[in-house]
Amino acid sequence: MQIIYEYHDVTASSRLEAIAKEKLDNLHKKFNFVHRADVFFKVQNRSDDQEQICDIRLSMPGPRIFASTNADNFEAAIAETVRDLEHQLNKTKDKMGVR
Repeated sequence: MQIIYEYHDVTASSRLEAIAKEKLDNLHKKFNFVHRADVFFKVQNRSDDQEQICDIRLSMPGPRIFASTNADNFEAAIAETVRDLEHQLNKTKDKMGVR
């Protein structure tokens, strides 16, 4: 699976990329029809401390799937976003009739 990283108001980080890659690789093992992931790291000023955002868009046959999470650190945002995507992919897989 191809993974593309984009950073908005955040310094590029090989550590964040490694965390995201590991979680996305595990997702790809379950859902091998996903062929590309676009991962966006952003920081947004907020009144709560949930300023760090991870957006992930997955490309596959049919419509793309997107999830976004804001948290107080990128690691938590990545984990929650991947959980959301896995939930969406399970629904998609059921609709596609893929085993």
